[in-house]
Amino acid sequence: MSSLKQRVLATMKSRDVESDFELYVTRTPGYLWALLFRRLHVHPIAVTLMGIVIGSASGIFFYSNKTSDNLIGMLMLIWANWYDCADGQLARMTGQRTLIGRILDGFAGDAWFFFIYLAFLLRFWPEWGIAIFLLEAWAGLHCHTRQCALGDYYRNVHLWAIFGKEGSELDSSVQQELRMKSLKWCSKDWFEKLYLFFYARYTRSQEQQTPEFQKLRPLFEKLPLDDPMREQFRKESLPIMPLSNIITFDTRAIVLFLSVVTGHPLAYFIFEATVLEAVRYYARYRHESFCRKFYLTLSAA
Repeated sequence: MSSLKQRVLATMKSRDVESDFELYVTRTPGYLWALLFRRLHVHPIAVTLMGIVIGSASGIFFYSNKTSDNLIGMLMLIWANWYDCADGQLARMTGQRTLIGRILDGFAGDAWFFFIYLAFLLRFWPEWGIAIFLLEAWAGLHCHTRQCALGDYYRNVHLWAIFGKEGSELDSSVQQELRMKSLKWCSKDWFEKLYLFFYARYTRSQEQQTPEFQKLRPLFEKLPLDDPMREQFRKESLPIMPLSNIITFDTRAIVLFLSVVTGHPLAYFIFEATVLEAVRYYARYRHESFCRKFYLTLSAA
């Protein structure tokens, strides 16, 4: 009989894109929740929606000046993140994978932190005024959004390079826009058209951050899955995966926890706008550099 670790690994996309921290602290609890939801016949989208509600509601507890309330908020955020893992694991376990589920899964984190930022804005507005608004607007709307989008994109690019389209969730904004435009607002497809509109914009924002990869992509797509160039790309991409994990959820959650425990929650926004932004720039520089190298090699062949 396989061990718990082996069963968890079987529900993960690839060990390449998951750290040990994620395996034991995030993926394993998520897997246990997924087992429960499978037994209860709960659809993965329902799990995603529950995670969105729990994570968004955590913002209420960050409005308080009490550390105990802030810790409740952190526990709710961790709980929501377990559900964020469980929905994908449940979808792979049951074969109930859908585009809207993937889109909602990406939207979840944005919803959580929107309400957390709003809570801190209302909390510190009487003392800081417009300064707290400007700090959060820069850290949240500019830095956070771009960091999470790029980290998610690089993981999908890595999986795409190894397994091809079927083993990745790498999409094209052009394809999503064409699909969106083929649907009509005044029809039963209006909701699908709506979420495709926003998903195409999100995908386009990822592509705009990765111009060298966009040049390489059509050439690389022609390579068979067993081409040695794909393995070489994997080796170049592998060091980027820890950086991608840093700029998505785990590191920012740890820093948020430390900032509220020490009584300096504003340090979180400064960290996001400086350290995490520096990591994003470095990851982007590294990735774009080797994509340019691969492009020159393939275009000259």
